[in-house]
Amino acid sequence: MKRNYRSLLLIALAPVVLLTSCVKDLLDRQPTTELGESAFWQNLDDAEYALMGLYSSVRPLFDRDYYLDGHGEYVRARGTSATSGNLRLGDAYHGANYNPTGYAGSFDKMYRYLYGGVNRANYVIENAEKMAASNPNLAADLDAIIGEAKLLRGMVYFRLISMWGDVPYIGRIVNGNAEVANIERMPIAQVKDSILADFTDAFERLPDSPPAMGRAAKPAALAFRGKLNLYWACWNKNGWPELDTFTPHASEATEAFTAAAEDFRSVIQDYGLMLFRGGEPGDIDTLGRAEILPNYYYLFTPVANGDPEIIMGFTHGGIGTNQGEELMRDVAGRSHEGSQCWVSPRYEIADRYQSIITGDFVDPLIPMNPSNPDARTTPGSAVNPQSYENRDYRMKASIMWDYEMSVGMVNRQSTGWVPFIYQTWAQPITIGGETYISYNTDGTNSGYVFRKFLRNEAGLGRSEGDYHFPVMRLADVYLMYAEATNELSGPTADAIDMVNKIRHRGNLPPLNGEKTASKEAFFDAIEQERIVELLGEGHRGFDLRRWRAIERVWGEPYGPGVWRRDTHGANQQRYYQNTPEREYERNYIFRIPESERDRNPNLTQNTPWL
Repeated sequence: MKRNYRSLLLIALAPVVLLTSCVKDLLDRQPTTELGESAFWQNLDDAEYALMGLYSSVRPLFDRDYYLDGHGEYVRARGTSATSGNLRLGDAYHGANYNPTGYAGSFDKMYRYLYGGVNRANYVIENAEKMAASNPNLAADLDAIIGEAKLLRGMVYFRLISMWGDVPYIGRIVNGNAEVANIERMPIAQVKDSILADFTDAFERLPDSPPAMGRAAKPAALAFRGKLNLYWACWNKNGWPELDTFTPHASEATEAFTAAAEDFRSVIQDYGLMLFRGGEPGDIDTLGRAEILPNYYYLFTPVANGDPEIIMGFTHGGIGTNQGEELMRDVAGRSHEGSQCWVSPRYEIADRYQSIITGDFVDPLIPMNPSNPDARTTPGSAVNPQSYENRDYRMKASIMWDYEMSVGMVNRQSTGWVPFIYQTWAQPITIGGETYISYNTDGTNSGYVFRKFLRNEAGLGRSEGDYHFPVMRLADVYLMYAEATNELSGPTADAIDMVNKIRHRGNLPPLNGEKTASKEAFFDAIEQERIVELLGEGHRGFDLRRWRAIERVWGEPYGPGVWRRDTHGANQQRYYQNTPEREYERNYIFRIPESERDRNPNLTQNTPWL
């Protein structure tokens, strides 16, 4: 039977694989509510249909991870566009806290929905295994389906342990809450081993390249296995004292760093993968113009869908599919299809973009109120557009500052170029003798908005995006490989080369000798690249926790805290002022939902939350 995959556009599913989108109990999700398994699992198409349902239930657990960047210091998530009660529209992220502190007690919905993903994965795995046993002629095709399901189950459990540490492990279909009413949390080491087994089994079963856009292949399984080992190594190296059942061991850290490096090396060398557009920086427009943007910008637009750099990404359907992503709604303002600018860069990110001439940091920008007659012309002023000249190309591709342009949109039609000018909303502005209406948003309080993820052309509404949101990119693999090998051997030639390839896409020169002179210096260079390369993709908060770096960024307990400010020099928010140790501890580990503990007397709580 010929199967037309086209793109993995995940449509509304029949009851055989449809899960309820708003639930009260941990596993109150019945995969077979109207059509019995014996009537459904008859042929390969049935198995593939069930797998599509699994992708559909796991995608909304990862495709709004840009909110999670609010747990770091460079992105502000003032709220979300997520719709309560609708998983597809972000209910897993709804109601959570995306500030740099005080956030870890508000992810009850995410916890429950992750277990919904587990149950769906188990449903696909068990039934596909049964079908393979009874239909040997379908075993090869079902092998890949089982591999994809195990990869997705591993991803979900990886997210669970990254946030909550010890969690219940369920490796079979659950048909009712009574079956798990007294389940206990499994020690993180055992859950980790089960996840590694899933990733390994997925790797062995999956093809070398994806069978269709949006489907997983061997590099995805290897990359996630490497990432899990990297996190395990970090927890063993740096400790996780808030998880009182976990004892770190230096030997396990070394073993896990070694395993991570081996997996990342294989991803890089064995599958012919390349950075988007060869990792070349591309061309860049003059300051204030946006007809020509660097290649890095286009990596986060639909032209990159299916590109090998996106090792694992979740597809979205666009117009008329009821499966669109809402990236533009979250990062743009009202000038762009009435978008709401829920997520924006903080002022401090601008100073992270280095000079393409020296390859190093530029003197910090000087916040200045534009009412000062010299503010727009003072060298280094944050409101002087010339202060942003000759910077890492990823700067123009990622953020917009005063007088930078984007295309405004209404009813999917272009309204022409829209200049962003902080706190000047929807006003006529004359630039170079031409009049424009300025960017309309009060959603940012930093002086910057995102260009990353913002479509620079009309045609799609704010909730009709068809970009394939990445959860694993080759660039991330390069940087994780450099991190793992640096922990083992210090800076090595191949690791330095990986970091320099990432820098090259920003048109930066290679790292100078000082940046690679020691393990500590090279780690700083790797962290720098993770900050600018992965901005807004949901990694920073997880990095800070696994590195035990919250105190490094925000200061020690009971300290003065750190202000976040704007380009005009106004203080906006102060974080970690007089913050006690207990809150730091709570930021390192999430609270087990109390509603789940009320239902299950065997479900213990993480110590900082007792």
